[in-house]
Amino acid sequence: MTKYLFFSGKGGVGKTSLSSATAVMLAKRGARTLLVTTDPASNLGDVFGQEVGLEVRAVQGVPYLFIQEINPNQALQTYKDRALAPLRELFPEEFLQAAEEKMSGPCTEEIATFDQFIACMHQPDYEWVVFDTAPTGHTLRLLELPSSWSLHIEESAQGSGQTCIGSVDALAASKEQYDNAVRALQDPDTTTFVFVTQPARLPMDEMLRSANELQKLEIPNQVAIVNGVIPEDERTHPYSSRRWQKQEPFIQDLRSRFAGSIGYMPLYSDEVKGIAMLEQVGRDLQHAIQL
Repeated sequence: MTKYLFFSGKGGVGKTSLSSATAVMLAKRGARTLLVTTDPASNLGDVFGQEVGLEVRAVQGVPYLFIQEINPNQALQTYKDRALAPLRELFPEEFLQAAEEKMSGPCTEEIATFDQFIACMHQPDYEWVVFDTAPTGHTLRLLELPSSWSLHIEESAQGSGQTCIGSVDALAASKEQYDNAVRALQDPDTTTFVFVTQPARLPMDEMLRSANELQKLEIPNQVAIVNGVIPEDERTHPYSSRRWQKQEPFIQDLRSRFAGSIGYMPLYSDEVKGIAMLEQVGRDLQHAIQL
């Protein structure tokens, strides 16, 4: 298993449940594990029944497991505070306010979010880092950011020497960190990208498009988990049988179109919530696929 596991997929397919179950499973082995959500709509706090924030918190009832939420607004404020701190004793308040306004655009928010993302990857205190990411479109934008940001830095260096968040010289160290992060993402011995989907047309088509985009970004280590499959021992029931008949063609189609490993997770009768249920899902996941 690689150190970094990224769970992504269309909203509502169960990636938070599966990433949480994976993190619990790893922590139960006695490995210090960090579970990070980059999804603004994540229900990670509900899954564990406790608050989640920008600061790392220990999970109650699961030794060795820690959780963190990368909220874009919080990340932006933290980034601005850190960037402006050295200037507060040197410049008047009017200058600082103007500088902060310039740092309030989407460009800075993306960089601030990616900064937090990188910080999670580079924490030496954890044997495993599991990411519950935003829906695939947002995740791809996050992963594409280092390349576009590097180009922006190079173009700014040839022009004014300024970017949307400061001078080019001040960002050289950040660019190096971004480049290192990309290398880690592209290393199949370091990172696994786990697509969570359901046996239906829309989530599977989106998953396959995203898999192709990741290949273009040279992120090859991809696996898929089909979530919500009707269990085999329930397929004789009239209602379940009809649902399975609708699911099976999509599963066969995925097998023919996705090159990576595929695992199958059952449709649970209970909500995936609380430590006991996460442990059960983790055991099923361990049997379903080798991450």
